[in-house]
Amino acid sequence: MKVPFRLASRGFATSASTFRASASDVKKVAQAKISSVDSIRPFSEALIDSFSRRHDYLRISLTERCNLRCFYCMPEEGVELTPKANLLTDSELLRLGKLFVESGVTKIRLTGGEPTVRAGIGEIIAGLNDLRPYGLKSIAMTSNGLALHRRLPGFVENGLSHLNLSLDTLDPFKFEFMTKRRGLDAVLKTLNVALESPYLKKVKLNVVVVKGLNDSEVLDFVEMTRNKPISVRFIEFMPFTGNKWDKFKMVPSTDLLQIISNKYPGVVRITDEANDTARSWKIPGYQGEFGFISSMSDHFCSTCNRLRITSDGQIKVCLFDAKEVSLRDEMRRGASDSDLLHIIGRAVLGKQEKHVHMENIDVVSNRPMILIGGPAIKYPFVSHTPQNIQLYTFAKNSSRTHWKRLGRLRTFCSSAIQWPGLTHIDEQGRASMVDVSEKNVTKRSATATGRIIIPLIAYELVTASFPPESHQSCSSPLDIAKAKASRKGDTLTVAQLAAIMGSKKTADLIPLCHPLPLTNVKVDLVCEADKISQDTWRYSILCRATVTCEGKTGVEMEALTAVSVGLLTVWDMLKAVAGKEMVIGEILVVEKSGGRSGDFLREPSSVS
Repeated sequence: MKVPFRLASRGFATSASTFRASASDVKKVAQAKISSVDSIRPFSEALIDSFSRRHDYLRISLTERCNLRCFYCMPEEGVELTPKANLLTDSELLRLGKLFVESGVTKIRLTGGEPTVRAGIGEIIAGLNDLRPYGLKSIAMTSNGLALHRRLPGFVENGLSHLNLSLDTLDPFKFEFMTKRRGLDAVLKTLNVALESPYLKKVKLNVVVVKGLNDSEVLDFVEMTRNKPISVRFIEFMPFTGNKWDKFKMVPSTDLLQIISNKYPGVVRITDEANDTARSWKIPGYQGEFGFISSMSDHFCSTCNRLRITSDGQIKVCLFDAKEVSLRDEMRRGASDSDLLHIIGRAVLGKQEKHVHMENIDVVSNRPMILIGGPAIKYPFVSHTPQNIQLYTFAKNSSRTHWKRLGRLRTFCSSAIQWPGLTHIDEQGRASMVDVSEKNVTKRSATATGRIIIPLIAYELVTASFPPESHQSCSSPLDIAKAKASRKGDTLTVAQLAAIMGSKKTADLIPLCHPLPLTNVKVDLVCEADKISQDTWRYSILCRATVTCEGKTGVEMEALTAVSVGLLTVWDMLKAVAGKEMVIGEILVVEKSGGRSGDFLREPSSVS
């Protein structure tokens, strides 16, 4: 192996001539150089976990937004974006970048969403480039390349040194199918611009392989390395909230390598970079190389050196761990760099030795991929008291949701771990309509029920069959009231129609509800007589409404409105005989399907 280089590091004699060295010599020189740098700039213990892993690589998400809709990254129904005021500002982002670099981080990667849709990204890159005197060596970016080719030279001039392009297919029709957008030509143009840049040190192509979708193109991507100095990395399909992950859709890297080896029997294994996630290979004579990121079938947790900061300022120590701690909130409370480093250190110490097996990965409380890389429920949250901190966790099973107290923490715990936010309230506490423009149209359904308690006389009126009204005079006030109630018509039929009409008017009645194109509304009202004790009966009317639609948001409010209007109509129909005795209650959603939060079915015992 021929490796020309110059020795100019402390502890070695400087030479102006180039010479040849073995791979082991290169490794020794690199280790000596690293030790020399570390002796000048000690590595912070806050970035070392309990398994002695040193985290010198930081990934920062600049935005949750993206101009593509890749199914493995974004849930089908879309995601609810974090209000802009809750995202990290440029100054907050650069402050964290400096803190991490001063503590030992040498590589920062900018991600998203799609990082290029963030305003001011060029200035952010330039601001990070100013951190090189503190030890930063690499500024990288992962992009879909859709709108990058014109801006890339400026980014490189500002300090961008490495670029990863996400491209899962070379077929323009399949590209549109997988991303819900056109643009393959634009991505390939960005790739060519990147390869022509003399100052980009590395250009990589990320390919998420899904069985039956694009696995047949693996050899086409490998062939791209013949005349292009790129590194193609095949990534195993990973599970995240809403991406419908299935282990049978995942193609293990070993299978891909076998396919490639059958076509190229001379393929050879090459040395990986330190802490590299990919196992790299090369075909002799080809300019580029290819590798495999086997997060699922052969994880690389033992050498993981990565930490993540989400666009809303949460630190994640593992991609597959739902736990998050907000650095944004601490900064806005006035935390010093020392305080922040203490919080970071506690988060890093909590990092597990390895993530769970692929079939046990948490895709319920962990964010969708697009939000990692907003609003996600923070687990756990804390409630402060003067004497201690109560630690709770959000427990969830298939049928019921509840808060469960785990115990008391008498040690430091960040107050940034918090309650979920109200979606209809903005950062100033004012009413705000939820923006669903980025969500996809999906089939949604919701069922709600409610009950009105009525006296026996009203129950008899509703269940009785009335003859045509006679002109005979009424003999008592009760008879007059009965006649008045009967003249209004069939109570249940009128209430049913009112409930259906009410559901269709929900957006007119509830200020912040979205108007939805309802596809069906089904309402049933049933009279019920329940024996409570030996001598006591309860008479009531149960209203059940199921509403369905094809829309961008759920129809729970429409179902609840239908039930409420239906029961109010019953009240109006019967008030002549029972206006002082009726009670409306037990209005709740009992079932829903579709949407980001998934299906829901309330236990029968909690409905009765």
